[in-house]
Amino acid sequence: MDLSGSLAVEIGQLPYMETFNAMWNNLSGPIPKEIGNAKSLKFLVLNGNELSGSLPEEMGNLQNLFVLQIDENKISGTIPKSFGNLKSIGHLHMNNNSLSGEIPEEISYLPSLVHIVLDNNNLTGPLPAELSNLANLLVLQLDNNKFTSSHIPSSYSKMSKLVILRLRNCGLEGEVPDLSGLSLLDYLDLSHNGLSGPIPTGRLSESITTIDLANNNLNGSIPAIFSGLPHLQRLSLARNQLSGSVPSTIWQNMLFSKTATLILDFQDNRLSNISDTLNPPENVTIRLQVPIRVDYRLRSPGFSSFLPYKSSFEECFTQGLNLEIYQLDIDSISWEEGHRLWMHLKIFPQCCSQHIFNSSEIQRIKALLTGWKVLLPNVFGSYDVLNFSHKGPFDTATDESSNSGITIGALVGIVLGVVAVSLAFSGTIFLFVTKRHTQRRHGSLRTRPSSSIPIKIDGVKGFTFGEMARATDNFINSSQVGQGGYGKVYRGCLADGTVVAIKRAEEGSLQGQREFLTEIELLSRLHHRNLVSLVGYCDGAGEQMLVYEFMPNGTLRDHLYGKSKEPLSFAMRLRIALGSARGILYLHNDANPAIFHRDIKASNILLDSKFVAKVADFGLSRLAPLPDLEGTIPDHVSTVVKGTPGYLDPEYFLTHQLTDKSDVYSLGVVFLELLTGMHPISQGRNIVREVNNAYRSGLLLSIIDGQMDSCPLECIEQFTKLALQCCLDHTDGRPTMTVVVRELESIWQNMPESESLASRSIDLYSASSSTKTRNVFTSYDISGSDLVSGNIPPVYPR
Repeated sequence: MDLSGSLAVEIGQLPYMETFNAMWNNLSGPIPKEIGNAKSLKFLVLNGNELSGSLPEEMGNLQNLFVLQIDENKISGTIPKSFGNLKSIGHLHMNNNSLSGEIPEEISYLPSLVHIVLDNNNLTGPLPAELSNLANLLVLQLDNNKFTSSHIPSSYSKMSKLVILRLRNCGLEGEVPDLSGLSLLDYLDLSHNGLSGPIPTGRLSESITTIDLANNNLNGSIPAIFSGLPHLQRLSLARNQLSGSVPSTIWQNMLFSKTATLILDFQDNRLSNISDTLNPPENVTIRLQVPIRVDYRLRSPGFSSFLPYKSSFEECFTQGLNLEIYQLDIDSISWEEGHRLWMHLKIFPQCCSQHIFNSSEIQRIKALLTGWKVLLPNVFGSYDVLNFSHKGPFDTATDESSNSGITIGALVGIVLGVVAVSLAFSGTIFLFVTKRHTQRRHGSLRTRPSSSIPIKIDGVKGFTFGEMARATDNFINSSQVGQGGYGKVYRGCLADGTVVAIKRAEEGSLQGQREFLTEIELLSRLHHRNLVSLVGYCDGAGEQMLVYEFMPNGTLRDHLYGKSKEPLSFAMRLRIALGSARGILYLHNDANPAIFHRDIKASNILLDSKFVAKVADFGLSRLAPLPDLEGTIPDHVSTVVKGTPGYLDPEYFLTHQLTDKSDVYSLGVVFLELLTGMHPISQGRNIVREVNNAYRSGLLLSIIDGQMDSCPLECIEQFTKLALQCCLDHTDGRPTMTVVVRELESIWQNMPESESLASRSIDLYSASSSTKTRNVFTSYDISGSDLVSGNIPPVYPR
């Protein structure tokens, strides 16, 4: 809504107002005390603004208030004791402010309270033991406060409905209490405190997924309580003073699915008798010894928030070192002046039986890092290795600066060598395809002999017609899974068992051989998680076929318009939108050469087995304009208009000038389809016009797809606003793909769901004593606002 200014005192003159939602605007100044007169208020949602000052005592008069959400502001002062009068309050979200003083005891007597989220403030004093009186409390999140010399009250073990307990970095001392009474606990984080003594032996909740007791002063042995926890995903006891052996019983009774994993982080303790006979299954990772430590710096990353890019960095970094992802731990990050991102990385041995790195492995990793041989996508920029150390028995040189790395002369030599090889390779390809094209330019591709020898292209395999026929049972009709302008698409199974999608060109779609092989060479360069990967091709026996990775969940269109049994939730739709946008951003900014897709639509967005979105079908794609002789890059490509009605950029249609903003428009239409479930054009209705009218009339909720589950109102509004900006008639008003991705990442971070840990469902809006099903959305590194901000009020689609 882009609201600014301060909250008017006249807000208190609205006695019948039940919901006041002004989240994620630019409101500043204090919350007026007159708000206490709006006694019908049930939902007061002001998170994500610039509000300051202290909380007025008069807010305690809002006895009908169920949700108070003021996180992500600049509010200071103490929590008023009058909050003890909020008898209807269920959700108290005040994280990421500057609140100080003690948590008032009066909070402990609110019968309906289910969430207390106060992390990232300056609260002090002891933890109130009286919080155990909150019979319906589900979430207690107090991370990153200053409860100096405070103990964890033993009475907390009586909070029988507690699902999440987060007291990370709170200055806590004393022993860990027996938490065996928390029979529904899913998530426990007491790390980065001063807790001491042995770990209690009381039985923990069988539904627990995460236990983090790292960075304390715990001693004694690792107790048996961690055995037989069927849903455990992560147990961290690192950097304590534990002794004894590692119990192999932790994973013995666990039933792992194909994707389930268990990480046991026991590094930096005093454990002994570590035996190779532990023999954990593949799903279990045990970190025991001191890892290789690397101080690493990205010089000029193309983002301001690392979290959305964390998975991509981990994947690319470990691939560059020929390691598994679980071997890398990003221990800490911080931004430095000049937009540089510093990281402290830990690299662990590959498996449990190899407790330490040998000298050759250390030198191999060091040579790759300090020789700048770990290639990362352009969005991460270049990097420095500031420090490389390993304090194991094979360490030969610790605490070395990156200054000892490769010399400038050597770097120049490498660059010149790469350029020379690339030119030679490109010349060979050009001569080869030119010769073949000259020999056959007068003949029909369908009559070429089957002995055509496929060209060698890295990462892409040339298949014979016979191999394609065997893969599809001679192109039997039952193997056909689709058809487009290029031709029919078949599901095939290669000789090695790999399932692929085979696009077989029809007679009218056949290209000249040079054009076909040039397209393959171009497609072979495109490598991104959100693009469908080219596996190979067939160019023989009068046939042209492209072989792609197979997408078992079909197209986005299938899931939006009734072919799928299970409807997509809003979270899944947003994730698909973000994945698609990242794929298009790669084509625009990182592909070499850059590419305009020109035919983005729901049927060209495919979904893999995990519903990761991948952009497909570059049949209409055009290369982005190249610099002219003066070095100027034109802002468009002049071309015959092609594309799909309903998705077509109106300015491109009128001017025949294709730009990157043409793809932005088409993707915006896809976003509107995700939001509404409407076809782009149907019965004379245009989706862009329909959503625009509803948005301007305040009737947005009337057009939300009825198959979606409930979803946060502010996320719906932000997503709609972005989609409509993408679909503006004039290109100058549309955002770039960089902005689109950034906005989607911001919306995703505001979602209450985190797919890293999703279990049973919690009714977040019910304070009843019955909790039969639960659903907690969290992870070990999210803030309080990521956990719950934007939950209330929900949107219930039409």
